[in-house]
Order: sequence, then structure tokens, then C-alpha cells
Amino acid sequence: MKNSIKYLSVLLLVMVACKKPYQPTVITVNYNYLVIDGVINAGANGITTITLSRTKNLTDSLPPKPELGAQVFIESDNNASYFLVPQGDGRYNSAPLNLGTAAKYRLKITTSNGSIYQSDFVPVKQTPPIDSISWQQDTSKKDVHIYAHTHDPQNNTRYYRWDYVETYQYNAQLFSFWGLSSTNHIYFIDSTTPQQYSCYTTAYSSNIAVATSEALSQDVISYEPLITIKKNSELIGIRYSVDVKQYGLKQPAFQYWDILRKSTQQTGTIFDPQPSQVLGNIHCISNPAEPVIGYASASYVTEKRIFIDTHQLVDWQYVIPGNDCQQGVTDQDPTDFTKYHYFDSSFGPWYYSGTQIVIVKKDCIDCRRRGGSSVKPSFW
Repeated sequence: MKNSIKYLSVLLLVMVACKKPYQPTVITVNYNYLVIDGVINAGANGITTITLSRTKNLTDSLPPKPELGAQVFIESDNNASYFLVPQGDGRYNSAPLNLGTAAKYRLKITTSNGSIYQSDFVPVKQTPPIDSISWQQDTSKKDVHIYAHTHDPQNNTRYYRWDYVETYQYNAQLFSFWGLSSTNHIYFIDSTTPQQYSCYTTAYSSNIAVATSEALSQDVISYEPLITIKKNSELIGIRYSVDVKQYGLKQPAFQYWDILRKSTQQTGTIFDPQPSQVLGNIHCISNPAEPVIGYASASYVTEKRIFIDTHQLVDWQYVIPGNDCQQGVTDQDPTDFTKYHYFDSSFGPWYYSGTQIVIVKKDCIDCRRRGGSSVKPSFW
């Protein structure tokens, strides 16, 4: 019996020693394929925004790398061409256009390395208005869920996609009446100088939202889930807004986005949809063997914006994130109280106390250091 236990122990040690982590090539290789996202906006004075980026490997935690320096055009089958202006962040915007429904349209893209990409010509799809964007707070977890509602009385749309832009307000940890100029002079913050306490941040869709009424007698979509905001999230720490855009799709476009959604958002167990090959309608003309990620559609775009304030929520206990607000003091310059001298540039003026300036970490008094803008959006 003792020998059996000894042999079993040795066998287990050998098995453990032989275990090696398995990292298949597919999760570590960056193929650097071009990703093209956006819809050709055929509405009156419609502005088309196309986003170009590159794929990353599955182990990379950084956001996708934007594709800069490309030339992007909308082309019609009647030989019209419209240039999209680069915005510097991988986004390319057209001027306000009136494309109409008589023609078919495609995208043509030339990247900075000379590669040429082109989509198939697609017809314009009509899109009904969004009936409403609603939200509900979960009674148990207290999460906030945002839904889309729409219908087409002509029963002609049937296939839908939504994306959105979120904007939320956040504050610095501490309030200061004093700012610091580029010349290291202290100035009083008033209506003529940039404030630094309240900031606004914008984020774009991070998930794919599609739905179809194909199996229904009426072309009606109700309570289509778009966004879930976890309890106590900073997004609704003060005030939150989401601008939702709705697109009518042709069936092939819907199938593309639905497969992509299932492959990227619903995989995790053996019961979830398994990864599938996703074939879009955009091709690399200069290298036909190169895969391209994206599907070009032309559609009327309808949109609706809603706001949610934190006081509308139940048990929402948002805590401002940030570093410990380390404080200190420094003496005023006796010849000019606006001069600021301190050896550590990570500190800034908080308030005056007698002949001293109470200082604090800049991250605690300037919301802009977290990447947001202190300029209130026009729609706020």
C-alpha cells in the first residue's frame, strides 16, 4: 500500500512538472488588418463619419490603433465623388451632403502605405424615426439599462442597427478659484478664464446592437437593449447623456453585423454561438488576399438623445476616483503674489492662507488632467 502511494505521488509530480501553458499563435500574432466602421449617411445634409483602425492581438489591452493619413471617398455609380476630411483620430468626416436614393454608393480608401480598399456599391436604405430611447434601473443590482424603441408602419425596414455616443460630466476632487498659467503665474478663475472643476468626456459605442422584426407580423422593435451601466458608475456620477443613431439595414448587412456580434460578444461557454468567419463587402484592391474587416452600408440616419441625472437614480453612491490629495504650503513672492514657485511641478495653487499658498496635487483640482474637456457641450 505504501509503495502504491509512493508511485502515485511520483506520477502526480511528473504530471504537474510536465504542464506547460498553451498560447496558440492566433492570440499573440497581430495581423494588422484594416478595420472600417461607419455608414454612408444619405439623409438631408447628412454628415458621414468613417472610422479606420487596425486589428490587435487578443492579449493586447490597449485600444485599437487609429489609421491616420488615409484618403477616404464616397463614390456613386453615376461617377460623383465626395472627400472625407481626416479628423486626426482615425475618424474621417464628409461635408454635409444630400446623396439621395437614386444612386448607389461605395467607399474608396487609400491608406498612407498605398494600399487601396473599395466596397461594393450599395443602395440606400430608408430608416424610420426612433420612437424613443428609454431607461430603467434594475431593482436588485441597481444597474441602469438603456433601450431603443422603433417601428416602421410600412413594414419595410425589418433590419436595424444602432450605435451611440455617450457624454458624461465629472468633477475634480477639490474646488479651486485659482489656475496656473503657462508662465507659472497664478490667475483668478472667472467667466473670462477656463474653469477646471467640471469636465465632460465623450465615448463611442463599444458594443454591436442589431435587431430584426423579420419573424413578426408588424415591423416593431421594443425594448432593444443598447447599453448597461453598472451601479455606481462614474458615467452617471453627475449627469449622463447618450445620443443614439439608428440605421435601417439590408439583410446581408444585418447578417454581417449579427455574426460579428455573436462572435465577439456572446462567446465564452460551449452553449454560446461559436466563432464564425465574417465576410464583409469591402475588399483590398491592391492585395486581394488581404482580409478587410467592415461592411459598407448607405442609409438614412435617425437619432435621439436622452439625459439621465444622478438624482433620478436609487442608491447610486458614486465616489470620485483619483489619487490621494496630498497637500502642502509655499510662501508668496513678496513682490508679486501671482508668481508661483514650487520645486514639484505636480502641485498647483489651491487657496491663499495669509502669506502662504496652500498647494495640492494638480490632479485633484484640475479635471482636465483626466482627459476631459472643461468646455460644456452645446447640447448640455
